Amino acid sequence: MSEPVTAEPSRLRFLPLVLFALLAALFLIRLFAGDASRIPSALIGKPAPTFALPALGGLENMPGLSTEDLRKGHVSLVNIFASWCAPCRQEHPVLIAMARDERLKEKGVEIYGLSYKDEAANALGFLQEGGNPFKRVGADPAGRTAIDFGVYGVPETFVIKGDGTIAYKFIGPLTPSAAATVLLPEIEKAIGK
Repeated sequence: MSEPVTAEPSRLRFLPLVLFALLAALFLIRLFAGDASRIPSALIGKPAPTFALPALGGLENMPGLSTEDLRKGHVSLVNIFASWCAPCRQEHPVLIAMARDERLKEKGVEIYGLSYKDEAANALGFLQEGGNPFKRVGADPAGRTAIDFGVYGVPETFVIKGDGTIAYKFIGPLTPSAAATVLLPEIEKAIGK
């Protein structure tokens, strides 16, 4: 005579699902903990890669972006973004606020965009919808220039000194708090004050 089947094996079949849910929760917590911005970059202190990106079609009087634009004596922010990137949409109001910040303008800080692996029409729609914080936008549809910058994923923002040297790399979406406590002090360091 066989033993009756107990409820114990049926509970065990949910164990992989429970473990997956716990692991996913851990990844989400770590993703939004801000630790990603601490990932070191091998390019800090080195010249920005050599590149010349065409303008994003459809933006009137908006030139493309090149290495030479980063070597004009003023601190630059290069924001790598894409219209399909949800965190890029979250950080966009922060970039708009920084572009309007009179203190940054007085210090000569310019904000540039690099459209990463995006259709020009989609990137254009994104900037028209949320506003355009950028002085220049380079189109990088293949992502080659972003790879040369050592981009892990979008969004990422680089602080670049006036001589074209990469001073700092912020990984992930900028929040008002991160802009105030992390990015602005790095801009001040790059300016030399």
